[in-house]
Amino acid sequence: MMPTFSCYLSFLSLFSLFSTFSVVESGSHFQSSTSNNQAEELIRSLNLLPKLDVVNFVEDDSIATAPKIVEKSLHFPNFRDFTTITTTDSNGTSVQDLGHHAGYFSLPNTQGARMFYFFFESRNERTTDPVVIWLTGGPGCSSSLSLFYENGPFHLTNDLSLMWNEFGWDQESNLIYVDQPTGTGFSYSSNKDDIRSSSEEAGVDFADFLQAFFEKHPQYVKNDLYIAGGSYAGHYIPAFAAEVQQRNKNKQGIHINLKVCFQFYLCTQSYCSNYARASNETYIPYNAYTDYALQMKLIDNTTYDDLSQYVSACATEIKDCDSINSSACVDAFRVCNQLRGEIVSVIGNANYYDIRKECEGGPFCYDFSNAENFLNDVSVKKALGVEGDIEFVACSAAVYDAMSVDVVRNFDIGIPSLLRDGVKLLIYAGEYDLICNWLGSMVKQQKSQKSATQSKITMQFKT
Repeated sequence: MMPTFSCYLSFLSLFSLFSTFSVVESGSHFQSSTSNNQAEELIRSLNLLPKLDVVNFVEDDSIATAPKIVEKSLHFPNFRDFTTITTTDSNGTSVQDLGHHAGYFSLPNTQGARMFYFFFESRNERTTDPVVIWLTGGPGCSSSLSLFYENGPFHLTNDLSLMWNEFGWDQESNLIYVDQPTGTGFSYSSNKDDIRSSSEEAGVDFADFLQAFFEKHPQYVKNDLYIAGGSYAGHYIPAFAAEVQQRNKNKQGIHINLKVCFQFYLCTQSYCSNYARASNETYIPYNAYTDYALQMKLIDNTTYDDLSQYVSACATEIKDCDSINSSACVDAFRVCNQLRGEIVSVIGNANYYDIRKECEGGPFCYDFSNAENFLNDVSVKKALGVEGDIEFVACSAAVYDAMSVDVVRNFDIGIPSLLRDGVKLLIYAGEYDLICNWLGSMVKQQKSQKSATQSKITMQFKT
C-alpha cells in the first residue's frame, strides 16, 4: 500500500488550471475550446495521457432506457494472462469464489449522466462486515486509481497483470469505488450541463447512488456504512455525509446506517480556510507548509521569513472568498497555491509525499499510468460493461476546472452536527508527508477542541 498516494492526487492543485474551459461538444467528448498548456504539462507529468482534459460524452446511450442501476458480475478476461503471479489469495480463495461487480447508475437529477462503480464483496463475513465506500480526490480523479494502487483487492504489475493485495480492505469490508463527479473515470453523460461545480451538487448524486445501491443489495442495508477517502475527498466527505444524514432525518428513502467517516484532512482545501475567517485568528493551515518545512529542516529561517508574504496574501484572499463572490474563491486558491509552489521549488529533489525519500518516477514522484493502460484495454472494458467509445479518464482537468470555485470553501460547518448524531470521524495524516502534513491537521483540530467541548463532543489526538 502506498500511504501517500491520496495526497499525490491533491498535487493536481499545485499547478492551477484557471484559464477558463469553454466546454463545447466535439465528436464523442466535451473538450476545452482553448489549449491549456499548463494543464497538458501537468497531465503529462502525472505520466498519464494528455487526452485527460476531456469528459466522456455519449450521444447514443444504449443503457438510457435500462433500469436505473445496471450491474454485472466481474471476471477479468483471460484471467491467467492478467494474473500470471497468482489467482488465489493466501487463504486459497480464488476470484471465481468472490462477489466482484461493476456497474452503472443512471443519476436521476441530471440530464443524462451515468456513474460507474466497482463493488467487491468481503472475503471475510460479507453479511456482517461494514460497507466501505472509497472516494478519491483531485477533484476529478478516478477512485479506480486507489483500487489498484492502495487498498483494493488487487495490485497492478508492470506487465499489466493482477496480483493479490495482501492489505486489501475487502478482506474485512464490502468495498465500493465510485467514479465521481460525472466525467471522472468511466462515468459519462449525454449533456454538458451534468458536469458538477460544487461538493453539494456531487453530494446529491452520491446520496442518490447509495439509495440505488442498497435497493439493489438490500442484504447490506443494516450493515454499518463507512465513507472514506483522501486528499480532496476530505472536502467531499463532510458534504456527502451531511446529505446522507439529512435524508435519514427526513425519512427520505432507505435509511442508511452511516457510522464512520475517515479522511486525509488535506490542509489546502475547505478546512484550512475557516482559520482565516475568524477576525481574531491569523493562523491558517497554509501556515503549516512553512511551519512544517522549517520544523523538518527543509527550509531555513531566512526562507521561512521570505515566505511570510505568501502566507499573508493567502489569508487575505480566503477572507475575500466568503465576503465577495465565487471569483474571489478561485483567486484565493491561485494565491494560496503560490505559497505551496514556492516551498516545493526550494526543497530540491525531496519526495514531498515522503520527505525521507528522493523524488523518482517523474516530476510528481510516482507513475500511475498502468491503471489507465489496463482499464482502457478493450477486453477489460467489455468485462466491465463499458461501451467501446468510452475511455477511462484517470484525472480530468475539465472536471477539476469546473470544481475550482469549490476548493477554498468551508465544509467543516456540517461536521459538528454529524458528530452530535453519533457519526464518528477519523482524520489521519502521514508523519513525513509535506503536502498533506500532520501539523496543519493537528492545529486545525486543536482549534476545534473548544467548540467540540461546548457541544459535548469528545476529540482525541494520537500519534
